[in-house]
Amino acid sequence: MSKYTRRQFLEDSMFAAAAAVVANSTLPVFAQEKGSNSPNEELKVCVVGAGGRGGSHIGAFTGKEGRTTKITHICDVDSKRAGGSAESIGKSQGLVPKVIDDVRRVLDDKSVNIISIATPNHQHSIQAIWAMLAGKDVYVEKPVSHNVSEGRRAVQVARKHGKICQTGTQSRSNSGMRDAIKFIHDGKIGEVKLARGLCYKGRPSIGPRGTYEVPKEVNYDLWCGPTQMLPLTRPKFHYDWHWQWEWGNGDLGNQGIHQMDIARWGLGVNQLSDKVISYGGRVGYVDAGETANTQVIVHEFGDKTLTFEVRGLKTGDYKGAKVGVIFEGSEGYVVLPSYNGGAAFDKSGKMIAEFKGGDDKFHFENFLKAVRSRNSEDLNADIEEGHLSSALCHTGNISYRLGETATLSALTGKLADLKTNDNTKETLERTVTHLKENGVDLEKTPLTIGPLLTMDPKSETFPGNAAANKWLSREDRKPYVIPAEADI
Repeated sequence: MSKYTRRQFLEDSMFAAAAAVVANSTLPVFAQEKGSNSPNEELKVCVVGAGGRGGSHIGAFTGKEGRTTKITHICDVDSKRAGGSAESIGKSQGLVPKVIDDVRRVLDDKSVNIISIATPNHQHSIQAIWAMLAGKDVYVEKPVSHNVSEGRRAVQVARKHGKICQTGTQSRSNSGMRDAIKFIHDGKIGEVKLARGLCYKGRPSIGPRGTYEVPKEVNYDLWCGPTQMLPLTRPKFHYDWHWQWEWGNGDLGNQGIHQMDIARWGLGVNQLSDKVISYGGRVGYVDAGETANTQVIVHEFGDKTLTFEVRGLKTGDYKGAKVGVIFEGSEGYVVLPSYNGGAAFDKSGKMIAEFKGGDDKFHFENFLKAVRSRNSEDLNADIEEGHLSSALCHTGNISYRLGETATLSALTGKLADLKTNDNTKETLERTVTHLKENGVDLEKTPLTIGPLLTMDPKSETFPGNAAANKWLSREDRKPYVIPAEADI
């Protein structure tokens, strides 16, 4: 592989040539920078993405008294957001960070230790990969990828180059959640073979599909990155990209990734599922959105099952949870309705244990501990954990996107082949009741059900299924191209 210096790759005058190099998967090889074991050495941070979740990153890394991190760069393709954040950070830490719109402009700066990524989903993997190839450690928000292939590539880069990469699933660092999962793993509710993830989160219409102007303060080319530069068809530019497939993954890969991760963690499954099927639809209104607002996903891992429900219309709770996870054991069950805990119950419904405690700060602190130790095993949410949980969302969406509309009887018939048929039938019945309560006529707007897909968890592919394998990756737009495994 050809070698290029950092300066050649990143200087403004060389960006066009460097972009061509990236597009051909001939990437620069950066010298690896030695981490610090000193708890007092200040770490320099570039926060990428100054929107909603970016505010949490800014709060975690802003240099204040007693802290050993300082934000030296703020990166956002929206100049208003970047400028406002820089001013606020400056008042807090006494140093106004440099404002940039392209993360590649800081990768050649040896003084920067950490790239903290809070951008839209479609930028997570490529920016994390760029940063790690440049010798930086990375904190990247969930989902860590927009598709399965790029998530695995991020794991490969982290391992090959010895980089610390934390996933933003902060529940893994909350003491209440950790205690709850230990309770389950210790057999306190007996044998657990079923976990149910819930994302019951109201999502109204995002407005009519049309042709809208991209805000003038946004660099749309940089914002799109590896995706296609499609016309803007939604009224609200920021956030509502979640509900359009080119950039988002629906609520399954938005809010739901947290609960998917907890469910997988509690079941103790550390690979993708053997089988997956999904059904649902975007019902209750017609708008610019494309992803499902009502969706059920069933993953089978041998004799264990993970069932996931997304409800975007008005709904009540299920066993006391709306956004949470429920583990069904042979001797009881555990309900986790928050990011930091919940309670355990015996088979009669009597509470036998309670779990609570946690804060976002613990997850950032855990990341910094690993940055200093240079040991990825110190991470509570290493990039591979994030990849697996993100990929379970993606494979569920793949089944859904390959689906066809079906009558209720046809839905029931397709689901009959699943091992946990009683659970699957009960979930479908509750889903149908929920939709009827919201005035959805399934005769006029039938749900879509995808095929039952068989996956090889080791290769993370669907053997002999070209239609499904197509959705495991995408054709990246040049020059924003995920490098091939041979080129990392």
